[in-house]
Amino acid sequence: MSSLESLEKLADGLVTKAKGAIDGYSVAFGEVTLNAHADRIVEVLTLLRDQKDAQFQQLVDLCGVDYPERAQRFDVVYHLLSLTRNHRIRVKVRTDEDTAVPSVTGVYPCADWYEREAFDMYGIFFSGHPDLRRILTDYGFHGHPLRKDFPMSGYVELRYDDELKRVVYEPVKSVEFRNWDFMSPWEGADYVLPGDEKAPAGGAK
Repeated sequence: MSSLESLEKLADGLVTKAKGAIDGYSVAFGEVTLNAHADRIVEVLTLLRDQKDAQFQQLVDLCGVDYPERAQRFDVVYHLLSLTRNHRIRVKVRTDEDTAVPSVTGVYPCADWYEREAFDMYGIFFSGHPDLRRILTDYGFHGHPLRKDFPMSGYVELRYDDELKRVVYEPVKSVEFRNWDFMSPWEGADYVLPGDEKAPAGGAK
């Protein structure tokens, strides 16, 4: 049996055992991706961890993906590793800005900080999480930086105010346009470089 056939057999068995919690799957680049229902993700990951044919003991990563054109704009993606079988598997669920995904910290305790990161960066909520708060940005930060509609300059900027002796937040000021020519100074810049004021006007002969 080829590796592709064995992966498809594994995926078929998991879909059957999930009893409707998994919609379907795909196999690409030697890895299975399962599409699961968000409200049953705890059930699905428990099955993947405990099922004899799976044994995915380790949650390697949990991340968000933003598709702002969709009604359910977010994918939450779980990457699992089976140490005993040397297999990897990916599980995807969909959600929107207001619907929380059940926390999987009860299945994989390491999901704690991963879910906090997804909340911080994308604004994805996880119901039942023991301590859902920002982890990478400041507690007073406005917005979620990895959303595709988040402005490149952000909403506010911070600086240290020497008079107030503290950090202050201010609205982002417009950045002045700068004319970058991206040329090496040795390739014919049309201005005098600092330190070259005394050089011959035509350059070295």
